[in-house]
Amino acid sequence: MYRVDGHIARITLNRPERANAIDSATADRLVDGFLQADCDPNVRVVLLTGAGERHFCGGMDLKAVQESGRKTYPHPMKQAGRNLHEVLLEIGKPTIAALNGTAVGAGCELALACDLRLAAAGVELGQPEVTMGMGGNFAATLLPLLLPRALALELLFTGRRIECEEALRLGLLNGVVPRSSLQDEATQLAQRIAANAPLSLRKVKETALRSWGMPPFTGLRLNVGPDAYSSEDRAEGVLAFVEKRAPRFVGR
Repeated sequence: MYRVDGHIARITLNRPERANAIDSATADRLVDGFLQADCDPNVRVVLLTGAGERHFCGGMDLKAVQESGRKTYPHPMKQAGRNLHEVLLEIGKPTIAALNGTAVGAGCELALACDLRLAAAGVELGQPEVTMGMGGNFAATLLPLLLPRALALELLFTGRRIECEEALRLGLLNGVVPRSSLQDEATQLAQRIAANAPLSLRKVKETALRSWGMPPFTGLRLNVGPDAYSSEDRAEGVLAFVEKRAPRFVGR
């Protein structure tokens, strides 16, 4: 489910009867939604959530794979194009995951691919791939960058779920809020971000992404993303500051 409210693109995993699990059709729709939001000049922030109250995303729809009669599972990195999680990770606009329910497997990886993560109280996260003979390729790459290596590997090696309070302590979440206020809190965060200059947001996002893991002196010389420094919005931002008013950014 895709809709745009103001400058926020809301993408909802809408298969609550299947734990919002990802089948091939859902993956295609998600990729289309992510790319549509990235290309829409009116969209400044992408907000991803799940339908219902039990599941953000239960991972890949293994039942659908079983029902299809397939005997083998394709390797995620042997496809011709980028996979779902790569597309989300590389969106040029800030992304927020509003975890309304459990996020496991590929569902937890979707959350990890977002820039910011808010969770409803009581939510659990986990990467159980090793308990099912799967690879967890994306999480195995990303978790050691987000957590101390030993902690990341413990979660990956054991496949255990963690409660949102532990995830918050580990720094995987930006906040845990009452379930009843999750969507409002996520919307307020998105609005706060969307009020800023679009080119500056893209510049910061791309610099942070491309310099990830680099020594600072290397990252500083990347000079990636749009030139926010000579933009109309920079002139407007300075003028608004001097005139003590809210800036009117236009993305140029």
